[in-house]
Amino acid sequence: MSASLHLARPEDLEKLLTLVEGFHAEEGIDSTDEQRRGALLPLLEGIPYGAIYLIGPVRAPIGYIIVTFTWSVEFGGLDGMIDEFFIRPAVRGRGIATEVLHALPRTLAEAGVRALHLEVDRDNEPAIKLYTRARFSARERYILMSRAL
Repeated sequence: MSASLHLARPEDLEKLLTLVEGFHAEEGIDSTDEQRRGALLPLLEGIPYGAIYLIGPVRAPIGYIIVTFTWSVEFGGLDGMIDEFFIRPAVRGRGIATEVLHALPRTLAEAGVRALHLEVDRDNEPAIKLYTRARFSARERYILMSRAL
C-alpha cells in the first residue's frame, strides 16, 4: 500500500467527508456534516490558510492529513500545524503514517515552511511513538491552550 500524497481538490469533497466523519467519530469530535463541509471546502478551493492531502490512491483514498499555516517569528517564517491526520483503521500498522510523516515535511520545506507542529493526546502512546520516530518532539516549556470563539 502506498502512502502517496495528493493535494485534495473540490471534487474530492465527498470522499474526504467520509474520511473526516470516520476520524471525528473515532476521536469523539462532535461535528455535523454541514460543519465539516463548511470547514473543508475553503481549503479545497485554495484558501491560503491550509492544505488537505489525500493519502493513497486518488480514487479510493485510505486517509488524509490537513495542514494549516501560520507565521512564526521564533521559527523564522511560515510554519504549519497538522490539524487532522487519519488513516483508515483497516490499513493501519503498515507504515503508511510513518511514510506520510517523512514525505510531508520535505514537501512543505520545499514550499518554504520552516517548522511543522502537531498536538497529540498525552495518553495516546502509539501516536506519541509514531510522532517521535518522525522526529517531532515535545516542547516541555509550552502547553497548547485554546479558546473557542
